[in-house]
Amino acid sequence: MISEFAAGIGTLLRGAGFWKKRPGLMSLGLVPALIAAAVLLAALIPLAAFLGPISDAVTPFADGWADGWRAALRIAVSAVILIAALALAAAVFTALALVIGDPFYQRIWRAVEEDRGSAPAGEGSFWTTVGEGLRLVITGLLVSILVLLVGLIPVIGGIAAAVLGVVLTGRVLARELTGRAFDARDLDSQQRAALIRGGRARTLGFGAATQLCFLIPLGAVLVMPAAVAGATMMARDLLDRSPSPTASLPADGAPPHA
Repeated sequence: MISEFAAGIGTLLRGAGFWKKRPGLMSLGLVPALIAAAVLLAALIPLAAFLGPISDAVTPFADGWADGWRAALRIAVSAVILIAALALAAAVFTALALVIGDPFYQRIWRAVEEDRGSAPAGEGSFWTTVGEGLRLVITGLLVSILVLLVGLIPVIGGIAAAVLGVVLTGRVLARELTGRAFDARDLDSQQRAALIRGGRARTLGFGAATQLCFLIPLGAVLVMPAAVAGATMMARDLLDRSPSPTASLPADGAPPHA
């Protein structure tokens, strides 16, 4: 399991290695990521600026506490709110970037597929990307609410919320980023879920590494093209090792030769 988790992290690094092969194409992937990041920063900066008043407003019961205890509680609450917001921001960023940059990421995806052998005959539609983006935002919202609730647990809440946020958001990101490769092969939700279950540790390693990179300033912008390339590689790895007849078709979707 540890080796598979490490392999997932390595897949993101392999995606970053695609910069050496197609630097011009990968550079195009920075454009939608920059736009999505600018939109999110417009929301996150005011949130960060008003974390103090927000934490005061949600903890009125602490007004009569001693200064030290009141300050400690409200700092912890502010941290939990920020962690939950970052979990949601990662999902929203990915959804926005994929929708805005659909033509660019289609080209990166196809280039990786061709580099690994051949690309499927089909390709995901723009409206499919929009629908998957909406699902990603809704899932990210649910994750952020769960992270917020876990963060309110005394003593261990902050650490548990941070770990849970990275794990759950990373899993969501990995599922979404591999969606283009699966969609092009006409795999339904059950088949996709089966593939991801078969490579759970690898998927988690890739997703967690991507999410941690997204938390670094400008990391989301710089890593997004590599994440798209790496997710395509991981999808092919999962397909190659799957015993499913549908999943084991050649990359171009044609039936195997007799």
